[in-house]
Amino acid sequence: MEERVGRSVRATKLNKAVIGTLATVGIIALAVLAPNAVGALGKIGFLPQRKYQTKKAISRLIDSGHIRIEVRDGNSFARLTEKGESLARLMHVGKVVPRKPKRWDGKWRLVMFDIPERRRRDRARAREMLKLFKLYRLQDSVWVYPYDCEELIVLLKADLKIGKDMLYVIADAIEHDGHLRRHFNLGA
Repeated sequence: MEERVGRSVRATKLNKAVIGTLATVGIIALAVLAPNAVGALGKIGFLPQRKYQTKKAISRLIDSGHIRIEVRDGNSFARLTEKGESLARLMHVGKVVPRKPKRWDGKWRLVMFDIPERRRRDRARAREMLKLFKLYRLQDSVWVYPYDCEELIVLLKADLKIGKDMLYVIADAIEHDGHLRRHFNLGA
């Protein structure tokens, strides 16, 4: 079990590195992914220096629809698909990150979900991403944030295909919200 988890963590890190590189650079010529070039990308910090594993990660991302191959003038290029761009945003590698405005508008954003037991992996992934987005867990399936995060929630819902199983609510008040105000440094 430890070995399986270790492989999964390494694969996730490689996927993140490949997605992050494509999100940053935009497009990579597949000729660049020749054995020596993968090592060069690793040396400048773009990709880990694992040639075989990196190629395997790219193949997985192509198979899963996160990357597409384009051919121009006889050269092949890897580019993020819309699904890949969403994943990059969710991993905070792309351009969409919840921005904290100068002043709080006094409204709470609640995210509630009821994801069926048969989709427990999606439920666990949703919780993981909500933590990553810095939402506060009010109850098991109720999370709160003081700033607009609708775009991230829409991306999360699309990525996990959970549509109506997750709701985004804007509330004027939450009873006994002093601990939330302290948590988000909003003043009591």
